[in-house]
Amino acid sequence: MAADEFAIIRDLFAPLAKDDAARGLIDDVAVMQARGALVVSTDAIVEGVHFLPGDPLDTVARKALRVNVSDLAAKGAKPIAAVLNLIWPDARPSDDIAVFARGLGEDLQHYGIALLGGDTARTPGPLTVSMTVLGEPYGERTPSRADAQLGDQVWVTGVVGEAFLGLMLLTEQPAILGAAPGDRVDDTARRAMNRYRVPEPPATFAPVIANHARASMDVSDGLIADAEKLAGASGVGIRIDADAVPLSSGGEAYVAREGKAGLLRLLNGGDDYQALFTAGPEARSAIQQAGRVLGVNVALIGDVEAGGGVRVIGADGRELSGAAGGHRHQLGQ
Repeated sequence: MAADEFAIIRDLFAPLAKDDAARGLIDDVAVMQARGALVVSTDAIVEGVHFLPGDPLDTVARKALRVNVSDLAAKGAKPIAAVLNLIWPDARPSDDIAVFARGLGEDLQHYGIALLGGDTARTPGPLTVSMTVLGEPYGERTPSRADAQLGDQVWVTGVVGEAFLGLMLLTEQPAILGAAPGDRVDDTARRAMNRYRVPEPPATFAPVIANHARASMDVSDGLIADAEKLAGASGVGIRIDADAVPLSSGGEAYVAREGKAGLLRLLNGGDDYQALFTAGPEARSAIQQAGRVLGVNVALIGDVEAGGGVRVIGADGRELSGAAGGHRHQLGQ
């Protein structure tokens, strides 16, 4: 049964908008007191493109928020407020919006983010969620993709490729982790599927990025593709040591079985939502120590070099061919 959009806002989302700036979601605007620079990220996720039609709606809400938290973390910023635009399909039951709101509310609390408002609309098409998240920088500067310098070292947080494995499992390709159809889902597979549905951006590592990163961005379209964006913006080349890229246990097993081709799939898979950044060699020990203290996996994976583009170097010192890839939206016909 259809539900009135104003009732949905009043009953489901106004209780999440606890900050005074939101004005109880009864006004046309929110009024925030800014104390300096604001870092702004906005992203949309679309059913069938960024999440699967059968994904639980609480995880859809979390992903919509976290892809923006990922952008802010990679810029050394703390998320403080969010605006939600929810485009709800005619074919989905209105009762399911409560499930979405519950997941969103739990994540807003987890990250300490105030919901300021947004918009709701209906559509005959797929479920679409767009969020804008505002952040406060931890440092005096916000690192850009264009700030890498020759001699910098290249770092990445978390692990690479696990979300790609999760997507393959969720789309009925169990062989991706060496499983057979009908096999029981083990912890490795379950963790990979969860990572695709609910990213774990390195929010606690954002102050370290603010203090030490020269250039930085989040990894969402694939490690190689995003490294190419950073290299292009900075006018430099990037060399990645394939053996240094951190993989999950499932990723390591996949590469052991599939070899170079499997590794390149993980490096191009996307949906990692981790931070890729460069820093001067003098910051190496401080970055590693911060990772240990915060419990954040941070790996030194290469260097900034002269030239352009990205080279991926294997254990034998030879460049891996066929390394380019990653995700890129093609709009229109």
